Amino acid sequence: MFKVAWKNIMHRPLTLILNILLLGLGVGLMSFLFILNDQLKEKFDNNLADIDLVIGAKGSPLQMILCNMYHIDNPTGNISIAEAKPYLKPNPAIFKRVVPLSLGDSHKGYRIVGTDHSFLELYNGEIAKGKLFNHTLEVTIGHTVAQEAGIKIGDRFASSHGFTEDEDALHEHSEMTVVGILKPSSSVMDQLILTATSTVWAAHDHVDEPAGSNDEHDHEGHDHEGHDHAHHHHDHHVHDLSREDLMSHEDKEITSMLVQYASKTNRYALNLPRTINNNTDMMAASPPFEINRLYSMMGVGTKAIQVLGFLIALVSAISIFISLLNSLKEREYELSLLRVSGAGPGQLFSLVIFEGLILAAIGSVIGLILGRVAMYFMAGRLDISYGYDFSVGMFGMKDLYILLAALGLGIIASLIPAIRAYGLDIHKVLSGK
Repeated sequence: MFKVAWKNIMHRPLTLILNILLLGLGVGLMSFLFILNDQLKEKFDNNLADIDLVIGAKGSPLQMILCNMYHIDNPTGNISIAEAKPYLKPNPAIFKRVVPLSLGDSHKGYRIVGTDHSFLELYNGEIAKGKLFNHTLEVTIGHTVAQEAGIKIGDRFASSHGFTEDEDALHEHSEMTVVGILKPSSSVMDQLILTATSTVWAAHDHVDEPAGSNDEHDHEGHDHEGHDHAHHHHDHHVHDLSREDLMSHEDKEITSMLVQYASKTNRYALNLPRTINNNTDMMAASPPFEINRLYSMMGVGTKAIQVLGFLIALVSAISIFISLLNSLKEREYELSLLRVSGAGPGQLFSLVIFEGLILAAIGSVIGLILGRVAMYFMAGRLDISYGYDFSVGMFGMKDLYILLAALGLGIIASLIPAIRAYGLDIHKVLSGK
């Protein structure tokens, strides 16, 4: 019966193409959305890093979270060290960790983050080659930066103002040196260039030393014939600012602070966001809250497209039903001959069911492949836009559920034609009445 069903389907190539194309589009659309949503959720969850609070300049809380934790948006602004000082102070009763960030520059599209070594503790970062940055204008780069940008230890480069490659915005006076490469961490850290906060200040102040150097000295250090002292820091070895040094430069600015609480039940910690938002010029935002809000916003569009995919698959099931019903009318004489040859009503029933299952199986497999192809092309665009590594993914349980659902639609679509085949009156058909 399976062989007969296969030949019947192949005998009608145009109907076959129409049915599998419709079902393939519906299944492919749903498969693509599942892959994309799963990978986006994985990226967001991996980068939460148990961060309880992000403190930065007032603006959009979601924008601040996306910029300072996921590095896929622009900063809401800067905050002064004077404002941030109360939270930068070590206070083990309230804070497990407070990590300062200074953003705004990039190299080859990869963001440069001014921070200290505590940033690596958030993502369990480890050195693969070289060492961590310890002096101004030294950088340690993420695994992806090293692989895709072809940067290695000892290379020097000038940062670019902003997050796009722009030769006119280069900080040529503050050339940086790569001193280390991190192990892959499957987090946003793989896409970052890490350096001391003093490096970011040096780039924007047009000096090689972060603070304490007077402007007169800085201008005198420049060769009026057109040469700068880009490697001046190798002579003076200005060390990465300690937390105490950082707090002493109250006239300077950072972009934000990533906060981990010592205890999530601490009364002061629970009231901290409200205190900051109401009583300071800064803003505090909760990453889990904002990311859940983002999921809910994305969910509306995602569900709409999933419904569209289901509707296309449903139209495909109706198409399979109509094609099998029409085919049954054309093949009543043939089916009657099968009965005369010894085939029972149950075999005719299974014959039509097999046809529906074969159409559904071919369409759903093609759909799953189309979903992967779409994700393959989309992954390149997402990598360029957001700096995250996306892949076509492995076939998993959700794909199995989609396949089973499609086969179920095939069975439902062929059920009525199969029942009619089961109850076929062979005497009436063969007599021509």
